[in-house]
Amino acid sequence: MAIFYLFDFRSLWSPFFAMYLCLIFFLYYLITVKYRKCFNQSEPLSKSQAAFFVGFILLLYLIKGSPIDLMSHMMLTMHMVQMAFLLLIIPILFIKGIPDWLWKTVINIKLIKPLFCFFTKPLISMLLFNVLFSFYHIPLILDFSKTNNFYHALMHTLLFFLAIFLFWPVLNNLNESKAMSGILKTGYIFANGALMLPACALIIFADKPIYQTYSNPETWFNALALCATPSSLSRLESAGPELLKIFNPLGPLHDQQLGGILMKTVQEIVYGVIIAIIFADWYRKDQKEALEEERKAYYLNK
Repeated sequence: MAIFYLFDFRSLWSPFFAMYLCLIFFLYYLITVKYRKCFNQSEPLSKSQAAFFVGFILLLYLIKGSPIDLMSHMMLTMHMVQMAFLLLIIPILFIKGIPDWLWKTVINIKLIKPLFCFFTKPLISMLLFNVLFSFYHIPLILDFSKTNNFYHALMHTLLFFLAIFLFWPVLNNLNESKAMSGILKTGYIFANGALMLPACALIIFADKPIYQTYSNPETWFNALALCATPSSLSRLESAGPELLKIFNPLGPLHDQQLGGILMKTVQEIVYGVIIAIIFADWYRKDQKEALEEERKAYYLNK
């Protein structure tokens, strides 16, 4: 969009956030590659784990450090795109990108273990994530969060960690944590999809705009202050309130409806892929057990 000339580089690309993510990746390299032997680990980092973690870093920067983050304060559609990636895709990449031995090391820390065991219980993780997601999208809460740096960061951080807890029961590779059967994992995913439906339905089927952030020019401008520099804001202020219509050509209501549809669609796709993986693992396990039974029967009859 040519109108982005109103924003400077810092507003569009968040260089400090990029530096923060580079630091995280550097620490990941030190722990999992260079100094892993300090943790009595000789197993090298696999290519798939490295690829998942690189994907986690790049995707996190794309949705929180690129113009997508700026646009999430302009359009509910982009906010929902951001939420879909932050809560449904990036946590999966994070879980898969951390080696099993590192997960065990962290989880077995005395203060962390009881908390981690509690928050990753399927019923607890499912309820906490979906309740907070719905709470966050109550109009009063979202509008307040979008104009307050601390609460905005707090809500996104809490939801991200709750998303990790949410996916842990079905995605982790630790034998001591894999207590759910295939059928229970499938039911768990279906239940999560159902619990997210009310929040998305409220957004999709509302007959008028429910968020001041995306319909009121003054609130919209205040929300931009969270990610735009003062110089960019001064240029916007001189351009006048008509910018809301320019940056949100769909109009507040259609933007709102599209945002809800996108969130639910991405959720259905991600959950569908997870269920397919669960069934594939389930099938392979059954085939392996059947083959073992055939071998036992063969040797007994021989």
